[in-house]
Amino acid sequence: MPCEVAARFLILYGSQRGQAQSIAEEICQQAAEHGFTADISCLSNQHNYNLDSEIRPVVFMVSTTGDGDPPDTAQKFVRKIKNKSLPHHHFSHLRYALLALGDTNYANFCNGGKTIDSRLQQLGAKHFYPTGHADDGTGLEVVVDPWIEGLWDALKKTFSSMATSDQQDADLSDCTQDNFHKTASGQEKNKSDLEVDLHLLKLSEADSQKGKEIKSDSSDVETLSTVLVASLKQSVPPLSQSALSVPALPASYLEVRLEQEPVPSDKDGYHEVSISKAVQLTQDDAVKAAILLELDISEQNLAYQPGDGFDILCPNRASEVEELLLRLDLQTRKNCAVQVNLLKNSSKKAAKVPLHIPQNGSLQFILTWCLEIRSAPKKAFVRALVDFTQNGSEKRRLLELCSKEGSADYNSFVRDANVCLLDLLRAFPSCLPPLSLLFEHLPKLQPRAYSAASSSLQHPGKVNLVFNVVEFPARPEHPARKGLCTGWLAGHVSSILRPLGTVPASEHLGTSALPKVSTLNGSQCHLQVHVRPRPSSTFHLPADPSVPVVMVGPGTGVAPFIGFLQQREKEREANREATFGEMWLFFGCRHKDKDFLFREELERFAHNGTLSHLIVCFSRDEPDAAGTVNRPTYVQHNLRLHAKNVASILLKDKGSLYVCGDAKNMAKDVNDTLLEIIGNELQIDKLDAMKTVAGLREEKRYLQDIWS
Repeated sequence: MPCEVAARFLILYGSQRGQAQSIAEEICQQAAEHGFTADISCLSNQHNYNLDSEIRPVVFMVSTTGDGDPPDTAQKFVRKIKNKSLPHHHFSHLRYALLALGDTNYANFCNGGKTIDSRLQQLGAKHFYPTGHADDGTGLEVVVDPWIEGLWDALKKTFSSMATSDQQDADLSDCTQDNFHKTASGQEKNKSDLEVDLHLLKLSEADSQKGKEIKSDSSDVETLSTVLVASLKQSVPPLSQSALSVPALPASYLEVRLEQEPVPSDKDGYHEVSISKAVQLTQDDAVKAAILLELDISEQNLAYQPGDGFDILCPNRASEVEELLLRLDLQTRKNCAVQVNLLKNSSKKAAKVPLHIPQNGSLQFILTWCLEIRSAPKKAFVRALVDFTQNGSEKRRLLELCSKEGSADYNSFVRDANVCLLDLLRAFPSCLPPLSLLFEHLPKLQPRAYSAASSSLQHPGKVNLVFNVVEFPARPEHPARKGLCTGWLAGHVSSILRPLGTVPASEHLGTSALPKVSTLNGSQCHLQVHVRPRPSSTFHLPADPSVPVVMVGPGTGVAPFIGFLQQREKEREANREATFGEMWLFFGCRHKDKDFLFREELERFAHNGTLSHLIVCFSRDEPDAAGTVNRPTYVQHNLRLHAKNVASILLKDKGSLYVCGDAKNMAKDVNDTLLEIIGNELQIDKLDAMKTVAGLREEKRYLQDIWS
């Protein structure tokens, strides 16, 4: 087999928000350094590849979205390989490796990648390298970096095996996996250990000989006489005295020119709707401020069901955009038209102009509406910034932050601290990157999703959304700031925001006139926001209204259940002879008198029978005068107190359980409690309880709408 052919492999990625694509492109870029040629394609572009006859090794990058679903760009591919008519040996010729991306804050960790992986195995495909499972909850790079490092040796062995004898294919997977699992002491790890401990892999000796080792230059590094603690700006020994293994410099691939006349840019796919009402749902002294927005969607004729959500397109802060323009010395050119083209001689494989950057839009528009300037810079971006930094000590610190040895500092002072580009530019004043570098590395500004907190049966032509105003306290790396979207929305509606308890009953029915605000020239206009529907495929009330429902939604997690209850209330009014199943709601907040969201409406639902059981808890209130012993603090405690009822609804009555809210703590605690309830009720061990819960998920009777 000719060497040129033997050294070529295929990279396929399925990406929802660009992370899997970015990693795939990084592997493609590194391939040449290791003697390979890589072709790359999105899984959605099926005209670019044909796995039915593919003889090259294939490397998959697959993210997970929703409730453990493959990304939208991989859905068509998944449907194709799930065709039940395919024979079990359909992919017996295929050698592949797969890196799955997920977040352990969510129940179905890496399920998008696992779905593809297991189906390829069922159809006879063989691993040439063990599957990696990268966790965004702890930092993707913990698994991604060593997985990529080990990939090159696995590819070399695969090509060697292909060149020597096709008869060795059947043994290739086991052989490669055995070698991969060797520890430094010569012991072996099993596959489950691999998924947890993949980050323990060491960089290969061959790679460290390729010039990745960068030693500190005493002439460039300022000597610090006293260093007490590490920070974003400075390190401490041993890192400050270590040789560094840094990633390869990412290839530049964009050329950006500023012209004189910009053209108006559209917010494609979004509908501009008026805000008809804004109400504060919490007292002023509540820990978190919660706000309800009522949007008028009547003119756009946007349909939704309770359980669906809406994406809100929010801008970057005007003050932060202005500071960034000033820092880049581009303030006087903010109204210039931007033209973006590919560099003619770029070495970046499959380079293309980002679709989210409009041609001939103004620079200010692009920085405000198109790029996520608040995102934490990836290590590749930090590495690229080094070459545009003049001060020697600042250069060294940036190299440390993107290095293998500086991973702990990167996690502590960049990723976990929510540091953004502007924070880095403040910390490293001699860094002056070109505009093209920002366009290459800053991701697309993503919309923020919010659950509908209403039913169109009760509020025709309107939709309610609820959110907490997120606060990020000041820390050494950055000043205090509010969440990008929630902070903007709170400021956007401040002129029409009604305090708690001041909204007339008629306005609760959606009959209020649209409020107007004064513009700078004295004219009157409606406050508006750009939205698009975000339909849910599963998070809806059961089609059969007689099916009982258990809802768990503390804090703003109650939002979709307000829509459920409004819908059920109207259905009961219209069908008085019909049979309706019980509806249980487990709600929790900090203080009964400060942040009990929708209290009056929930008590009305309970009073008129729409809500069969309203079970509440208040985590920060003092015990009552009676000194209640073991007073429930969180929703999972109340679930445990009503374990018999919950188990009966789910196991005997075939009811449905819905959970909405925080993924990091609440959803995990509720899931653990559910395992306990089912285990006790059925008298089974935890493993069997987990299988039962998995069955509920498969039947779409245990549904989550959670966020981290």
